[in-house]
Amino acid sequence: MDYKEYEKECKRIRKDNEKLISNFGKWLLGKGLSQKTIEKHCSNVDFYINEFLLYEDAVEASDGYHEIGMFLGYWFIKKAMWANKSAIKENAASLKKFYQFMLESEKITTEDFSFLKDTIKEEMPEWLAIMDRYDDPDIEDMEEVWGF
Repeated sequence: MDYKEYEKECKRIRKDNEKLISNFGKWLLGKGLSQKTIEKHCSNVDFYINEFLLYEDAVEASDGYHEIGMFLGYWFIKKAMWANKSAIKENAASLKKFYQFMLESEKITTEDFSFLKDTIKEEMPEWLAIMDRYDDPDIEDMEEVWGF
């Protein structure tokens, strides 16, 4: 796909994502969450589906469940100035809720959702350890941070 096609596809996906986030917000409201909490979840999801998933390729939100490890274990830590251990946990919670909504909306399968939940459960300790190493001023070699 050339750059013009990529831009056109990203524009289409962003328009679809706008509807998804709006419907996700309504779904959260139906679950009894406060407006402030809903806004935080929607903001986290927006960053994931409109920044990360469209960063190098035009990836639909429904296909993004399998990218969670790359996002929370690498990209978020490097690209988000506000990245810290709490933000990683918060984003994981937001994305889990979002993909639960996607499952209930029949946009992903039960297997897809299980993959996301299992990835978060299994990889969270490593993501948090990476964040610690990333913030450690004594570590100068980035290979030590990422565990290469």
